[in-house]
Amino acid sequence: MKINRVHILNTKIDNLSMKDTLSIIERTIKNKKQLHHTVVNAGKIVALQKDLELRKSVNEADIINADGQAVVWAAKFLRKPINERVAGIDLMESLVLQAHKNSYKIFFFGAKEEVVKKVVEIYSEKYSSDIIAGYRNGYFDKTEERSIAQNIADSNANILFVAISSPTKENFLYQNKDLLSKINFTMGVGGSFDVVAGLVKRAPIWMQKSGLEWFYRFIQEPKRMWKRYLIGNSKFIFLVLKEKGRN
Repeated sequence: MKINRVHILNTKIDNLSMKDTLSIIERTIKNKKQLHHTVVNAGKIVALQKDLELRKSVNEADIINADGQAVVWAAKFLRKPINERVAGIDLMESLVLQAHKNSYKIFFFGAKEEVVKKVVEIYSEKYSSDIIAGYRNGYFDKTEERSIAQNIADSNANILFVAISSPTKENFLYQNKDLLSKINFTMGVGGSFDVVAGLVKRAPIWMQKSGLEWFYRFIQEPKRMWKRYLIGNSKFIFLVLKEKGRN
């Protein structure tokens, strides 16, 4: 499949639908190849303007989906349209189902111990424990990264989900890509484990489609999220308007 890659705000984004993305991933796993996936939202695009290590980790991924609706709107505003938002958590949930159907194994890496353990229990009960290659919490020292990556590689997993905040997850996946070469598909999923475990609620569908999912998250955790969303979103709007003025 030929992928149309859009370039905005120092970021590369693939113009892929959820169906297209799943099709590419499925083909990669069946052919025993390796594919490194990442997503971008407004906050991450703001961060990578100055964080060059994060920018490299994101832009050198094999597939880059637009996770935030704001990114889709911005791309259209800048006349480089992206057809569809591909939410990371929706992609993850679809891949867990595919793993069950096709006898793939998944390694779950990230979040607190009780959270990742709960996620494994939920998916084992919903589908089967056969899809579980292993799991580990997301608390570690930088010096442990290579040994963790090796342990994941030795688990015989086909899929790796990394539920750690940015830029740690992006840099971990990029910098350890060599050790993770046995894993067919690797993906950062941010706070998705918290949602699956029931700690955080997802916004209603109408809010997701309206681009208000960030606001729903904000009202659940205002003290923790106010800076990320209110200041971050303002910076993103400024960057978009500045880019528009150049064109």
